[in-house]
Amino acid sequence: MCRSIKTLRPPYADQVTDDDVRAAALQYVRKISGFRAPAARNAVAFNQAVEEVATATARLLGALEVRPAVAREVAGLCQSCGSSST
Repeated sequence: MCRSIKTLRPPYADQVTDDDVRAAALQYVRKISGFRAPAARNAVAFNQAVEEVATATARLLGALEVRPAVAREVAGLCQSCGSSST
């Protein structure tokens, strides 16, 4: 996958905008198609793919259930190093 695509779900991204979703979709379509910018004859298909991927991405992000971060504290263990505190 293209390394320019950022993770768009919490906790990796707090505020995801429509522009973020569209930018990720554009990078994905560029990678899959092999075109940075399509020729005029392919522009409609390219742009349609970007919009469809952006829509699917927004739907996915809206449906994901992300668990809250779990505290690493375990009874009797130091949080920072894991050694016994007793």
